[in-house]
Amino acid sequence: MLIGVPLETAAGETRVSVTAETAKKLKAQGHTVRVQSGAGVAASVTDAAYAAAGAEIVDRAGAFGCELVLKVRGPDADELSLMKPGTVLVGMLNPFDRDGLARLAAAGLTSFALEAAPRTTRAQSMDVLSSQANIAGYKAVMIAANAYQRLFPMLMTAAGTIKAARVVILGVGVAGLQAIATAKRLGAVIEASDVRPSVKEQVESLGAKFIDVPYETAEEREAAEGVGGYARPMPQSWLDRQKVEVAKRVAQADVVISTALIPGRPAPVLITEDMVKSMKPGSVIVDMAAGRGPAGTDGNCPLTEAGKTVVKHGVTIVGETNLPALVAADASALYARNVLDFLKLVLSKDGTFQIPADDDIVAACLMTQGGQVKRS
Repeated sequence: MLIGVPLETAAGETRVSVTAETAKKLKAQGHTVRVQSGAGVAASVTDAAYAAAGAEIVDRAGAFGCELVLKVRGPDADELSLMKPGTVLVGMLNPFDRDGLARLAAAGLTSFALEAAPRTTRAQSMDVLSSQANIAGYKAVMIAANAYQRLFPMLMTAAGTIKAARVVILGVGVAGLQAIATAKRLGAVIEASDVRPSVKEQVESLGAKFIDVPYETAEEREAAEGVGGYARPMPQSWLDRQKVEVAKRVAQADVVISTALIPGRPAPVLITEDMVKSMKPGSVIVDMAAGRGPAGTDGNCPLTEAGKTVVKHGVTIVGETNLPALVAADASALYARNVLDFLKLVLSKDGTFQIPADDDIVAACLMTQGGQVKRS
C-alpha cells in the first residue's frame, strides 16, 4: 500500500500521524511510506530520521496523492483537492462535524475517524481520545504551575513555611486523572469533582479528595453512571446542588483545572463569573474545554477566551485549545501507535485495503464511503 503522511497545516498543530518508529514498522510490513518534507520537524522527527526508517521524503502533492493518507486533523478544502476519489483517509476527523463529513463524502474518500472507536478493551490500543487526553491533563498542570506565582508543594524553610497549593479538578476522565496524578507529584493538595460516582475510588487512589454530591433520585443515579465511559447530561436538580459544593471549593482553590466535555454537545459551564470573582487574586484556571463551550462562551467558564490567556477579576484564565500539540513529540509517538494499531484492522497481510464487515471498531470509525456519510 502507498501510504502518505502530510504536514499538518491547522493553526497550532505540531503533531504528526507517523513517526520514524511506526514508519519503520509499516515499511517492514511491505508498505511504501511517503512523508512530506518537514512533516515531523515540530514533533522532533527529522526528514533524516524518516529516511533512515525507510520512508521516502516527498512534496505535499506526493503525500496527498497516495492510496492511504494518514493525518492528525481533518483536511481543509485545499488538501481535499489533492486527494483522488477512492483515497482512504485515517485521522481525527471529528465525527460530529456533519458538514466536514459531507465534504469528505463529496470528495469520494473512504474515511475513518479514530475518535469514534468504541471504549472497549479491544480498542484501547487505538483510543486516540485517551492517549491525547492523558498528555493534555499533564500539560494543563504544568501550564498552571507556570502561571501560578507561588509554589505547588509545602516548604518549611528558615524564612518560614510555604503552604501547599490547593488544586481543584473538575471532570475526572483520562485528562482529569492525569491532572490529579501530576499535581500530586508536584506536592499540591487536590480535590476533584465528577458526575460519575464510579470515579471516586480512582480519585482517592491517586491521593485526591472526591467532592461528593449525594444523589436524591433514581434518575440522577442512572444518569451519573454514564454510557460507554462517557458522562451523560445530569438532571438540573443534581447540577444545582453540585454547583453549590463546587463553588465552595473553587473559592478556596489556588488552581482550578476544568476538563468537562460531553461528546457531540457543547461543554457544560462549570465555573461561573461569580465563582471566578470569589477566587483569590493570583489564582489560575486552566480551561481544557476552551473553544468548545455553548453559544456565547468558550469553555467550562464563560470568561475563557479560546486560544488566549487572560486575567479576569484578578484570576489568570488559560484557554489553550490544543494542549497535546504543546507536547508534540510524545503526543505524536502515542498517536502514531494508535494509528498503526488501527491499520492492522484494515490492511490485510498481503498489504491490500479491506473493510471487515464484522469488525465493530472498523464499523464505528467508518465515516464516509462511496460518496455517502455512513455515520447516522
